[in-house]
Amino acid sequence: MSALAPLTARRWPLVLTALLVLTVGCADLVAGRSLDARDVWQVFGGDGDPAARHIVLRLRLPRTLVALTAGAGLGLAGMVLQSALRNPLAGPEVTGVTPGAVLGAVTATGLGLAGWRSPAAVVVAACVGGFVGAGLLWLLTGREKSDPARTAVHGVLVSAVLSGLTAMVLLVAPGELGSVVQWLVGSTEGRVWEHWVLLWPWASVWAIAAWIMAGPLTLLRCGDEQAAAAGLATGRARAAALGCAVALTAGAVSAVGALGFVGLLVPHLAFAVFGADLRRALPGAALLGAAVVTGADAGAQWLSRALAGALDMDRLSVPTGALTTCVGAALLLAVARRGTGPE
Repeated sequence: MSALAPLTARRWPLVLTALLVLTVGCADLVAGRSLDARDVWQVFGGDGDPAARHIVLRLRLPRTLVALTAGAGLGLAGMVLQSALRNPLAGPEVTGVTPGAVLGAVTATGLGLAGWRSPAAVVVAACVGGFVGAGLLWLLTGREKSDPARTAVHGVLVSAVLSGLTAMVLLVAPGELGSVVQWLVGSTEGRVWEHWVLLWPWASVWAIAAWIMAGPLTLLRCGDEQAAAAGLATGRARAAALGCAVALTAGAVSAVGALGFVGLLVPHLAFAVFGADLRRALPGAALLGAAVVTGADAGAQWLSRALAGALDMDRLSVPTGALTTCVGAALLLAVARRGTGPE
C-alpha cells in the first residue's frame, strides 16, 4: 500500500482538475439567458419543449465543447512553446503565433476565401498565418533563440507588426469588420456543431503529438548543450515543437479567435500544480486551459446578463476574450512581480 501512495498522490491533481473541467462545463451550459438550470437538466433527461431542446442541444452544448477544446489547445500550445524556447514569457500571444493566425483568418475573410461559415478554410488560413508569425520570430532570434530575454523582445515586436498588418487589412476592407471582430477579441458566441466537428479531431491529433514530445521537450528545457549531449537533435526537435504549437494555436484561433493570455499563463499554473514532469504537466495544461476558457465563457455570459439588467438593455454580450484579457493581465502582473517561471 505504501508503494501505491506516491502514485495516488500524483494522480489527485489530474483527477481534481478533471472534476473542475466538468464543473465549469456544466456552469457554461446553464449560463445563458433563455433557460435556467432546471430547463437544461430536463432537456438532458429527455424532456423539455422543442425550443428548449434546440437551444441546449444546438447552441449551448456545441459552444461549451468548442470552448473546452480550444482552451485545451491553447494551454498545450503555451506549455510547448515555453518548454521548447526555455522562456517563461513565451506564449502564442507574444511570439507572433496568435497574431499571425488572426492575420491569416482576417486576410482570408477579407478576400472572401473564408468565414465563420467555412471553418475548414479558416483553419488553413490561420495555420498559414501562425507559421508566418513563428517563422518571423525564428529568423529574428537566429542563434539567440535560447536567450529568453531576446526571444521575448523579438516576440513582442513580431506580434506588434502582425497586429498592425491586421489593422491595415481592416482598413482596406472595412466592410469585413463586423465578421472579424470576434477573431480580434475572442468569442465563443455562435459556435455550432460544424465548428466542433472540425476542431476536436485537429486538436486531438496535435495534443497526442505534444504528449509524444514530452521527452524531447524535457531535454530542451534543460538547455541545448545538455540536450545535445543526450543525443537530441535540438534544431529538429525545436522545429517540431514549434510546428505543434502553431497547429494547436491555429485550430483554437480559427474557432474562438484570439483569447488573450490563456496560452501564456496556463503553463505557469500547470507547472505549479502538476510539477515539472511534462508527462503529467502537458495533460494538466490541457485540462486547465479547458477549465479557464470555459469558465471565462460562463463568467462572460453571467456578466452580460448582469450588465444588461443594470443598464436596462435588451441584450449585451461581453466577449469571452475580454474577460480572459482583463483577468490575465492582472495575473501576468502578479507572475512578473514574483519572478516565477517553469524553470
